[in-house]
Amino acid sequence: MDRLNDLDLKTFIVNTMIEVFDTMLSMDVEPTDVVPKSSLEGLRIVGAVSFVGKVTGRISIQLSQEFARVITAAMLGMELEEIEGDKEVNDVIGEVTNMVGGNLKSRLCDAGLNCVLSIPSTTSGSDFKIESKGWTRHERFAFKSRNHIAFVEVFMKTGS
Repeated sequence: MDRLNDLDLKTFIVNTMIEVFDTMLSMDVEPTDVVPKSSLEGLRIVGAVSFVGKVTGRISIQLSQEFARVITAAMLGMELEEIEGDKEVNDVIGEVTNMVGGNLKSRLCDAGLNCVLSIPSTTSGSDFKIESKGWTRHERFAFKSRNHIAFVEVFMKTGS
């Protein structure tokens, strides 16, 4: 369990988000402590991947549907109006989550906490919350890109 608590998740997640947004989306993103209440309201999408092994957990990225469409357009080299539906958005948010989760998995394995990663999933809606129950460690980080906010949450506990 000490290895879980010794991990500098904040630095790692911040660096990973900056790298993924810069490399894959040509977008700037930065950590923020200023989170308007409105960023938790309205239609949102959550991308998630789970990991299991010496450490078990989940990483999720939660953002507004509008921000998800901006990210989709950036990754696919399209204009917002060209996005035809939810499938493209879900695929891109799943892939971004998979990249961030894959980097976390590598970091965990480097720390001797070998694990395997699930395929990404997405959920969308306007009236839900994600709860942390039964996890040894739960961290939540907020990021800002232009006038959009994204949340990254990591839930972990030692595995079997």
